[in-house]
Amino acid sequence: MKIVSIVGNRPQFVKAAPLCRALRAVAHEVLVHTGQHYDPEMADLFFDELGIPEPDHHLGVGQGTPLHQLATIALKLEPLLTEERPDLVLVYGDTTSTLAGALAAAKLALPLGHVEAGLRSFDRSMPEEQNRVATDHLSAHLFCPTDQAVENLVAEGITQGVHQVGDVMFDASRAFAPAAARRRAWESLGLEAGSYLLMTVHRAAATDTAEALHRLVGVIEAVDRPLVFPVHPRTRHKLEEAGLWQRLEGHPHLHLSPPVGYLDFTSLLTGAQGVLTDSGGVQKEAYFQRVPCLTLRDTTEWVETVEAGYNRLVGMHPDAVAAALRDLTLPHGHVDLYGDGHAAERIAAIVTGV
Repeated sequence: MKIVSIVGNRPQFVKAAPLCRALRAVAHEVLVHTGQHYDPEMADLFFDELGIPEPDHHLGVGQGTPLHQLATIALKLEPLLTEERPDLVLVYGDTTSTLAGALAAAKLALPLGHVEAGLRSFDRSMPEEQNRVATDHLSAHLFCPTDQAVENLVAEGITQGVHQVGDVMFDASRAFAPAAARRRAWESLGLEAGSYLLMTVHRAAATDTAEALHRLVGVIEAVDRPLVFPVHPRTRHKLEEAGLWQRLEGHPHLHLSPPVGYLDFTSLLTGAQGVLTDSGGVQKEAYFQRVPCLTLRDTTEWVETVEAGYNRLVGMHPDAVAAALRDLTLPHGHVDLYGDGHAAERIAAIVTGV
């Protein structure tokens, strides 16, 4: 059986790491990297750290608006998929690469599988929500990480080909946690474990307007303790354009750095008092590592992390962030939300019938 897997950004590399191994044990996988994230050094680092096979095809889409990237990826996938003629096209998550792969597969009448299907924030203004909804409705196999995701699909009339398999990011977290723990990445910043907060921000809603960027800076300035902020290239560019980067460089508690690899990021997360993020993946990573999470959004697709008390929605509001930081706690005990760490094996078994 031939499967074409399409990835394009760092969270998708993490999801692909365990699934590539599982698929290649039972099928012929062709890995396509769209180049949606256009920092090749970081992409190479993730592939090396996570042991992901070298991509069979690199589309090199590079920078551009989401619509430009969507069209470019889809156009480049058409001849590739026509030549490969796979038995299944596999896409991950909710990015532009996800939707482009789904559209290309649909137009070429190729079966489509969606890893991380059924997630809903119920905010259709989010590009990610648009991508995941459209992809789910084009998919023949829908691999859901949670029961809630299955229920979301049923509510939209999608019942065929739906599988609750658990979360492949939990597979990756379990596999790489020991290596990450040995990194002690906070020491290179002159910090001690438990003495700092970690922050990530990259979504368009937080960076695409001057008003949003000023809110972001306001949130950072509301933090009263060391804050480690590995800055996404897109976020830094927007801050520099708005004339706010120098203001951050002068912040006494702020440790700015370029993006870091998966292992160093996981290490920083395990040593943090808490994490502030607008990322869906980081909300889960915080839960995996038992670190309190403050989500800088008003909605989340990972609702179970909020309901179970591991995550709080504080929006991009300085007062709400400051109040939440005064009470960074986790619930007593632990609830297993994302399976048993064998999601990749289940997906491989389902698609191959092995």
